[in-house]
Amino acid sequence: MTSDAPTILATSGGWRLGRRVDLEFAPLITHALELSGAAGRPRLCHLGTAGGDQRWWNARVSEAGMAADVEVTHLNLFPMPSVDDMRAHLLAQDVVWVNGGSVAGLLAMWRLHGLDAIFRDVWQAGVVLGGVSAGSLCWHVGGTTDSFGPDLRPVTDGLALLPYSNGVHYDAEEQRRPLYHRLVADGTLPAGYATDNGVGLVYRGTEFVEAVAEIEGKAAYHVGRGPDGAAVETRIEPRLLPL
Repeated sequence: MTSDAPTILATSGGWRLGRRVDLEFAPLITHALELSGAAGRPRLCHLGTAGGDQRWWNARVSEAGMAADVEVTHLNLFPMPSVDDMRAHLLAQDVVWVNGGSVAGLLAMWRLHGLDAIFRDVWQAGVVLGGVSAGSLCWHVGGTTDSFGPDLRPVTDGLALLPYSNGVHYDAEEQRRPLYHRLVADGTLPAGYATDNGVGLVYRGTEFVEAVAEIEGKAAYHVGRGPDGAAVETRIEPRLLPL
């Protein structure tokens, strides 16, 4: 089953330490599964491209899926695509979850393998696209990234399924907010949305619908350009998901 409209859940969260396994799905990933409308055992495909498709991390994600009774698969691109038909595999999912790491590396690898075009088809078909950090930035026009080093820089060649910029880890990394403001103010990035750690942005089609959170007290933000050319930030109170 697929969502009744193209849906993206772009987050700065989704994982938590497990009680019996190393990693568990936190409420943001659970919400992505709910948004899909999946009946029975949901299907989630995990992409760890931004982290180099590390097999130890895949194993943790698989264990988290078993604990949540979710059918987890992995689409690895290193050293070669792990399935014969990536389009068919992704279209068969309820949710695609993209993990964090280098968004610049992720975008380069996806374009090399044609996943940029495939993901537009998958999104339009109603498979919920989600992710954390790089897995949030990638669906937008661009944002701030540490892909190039410890001093953050802009990335401006996201897949642009969403016509906005994106800020992640907004409350956790001190460079994020001032750089994001500067890039929106000078026109390097369009207006967009940012998330504190533990917060996600729900989009239906290209419209922002709501912010949701798995940590109380955290927030989302809209950042635009005011009439004087300065960045204007507006806090968005998220809906707290069941914990």
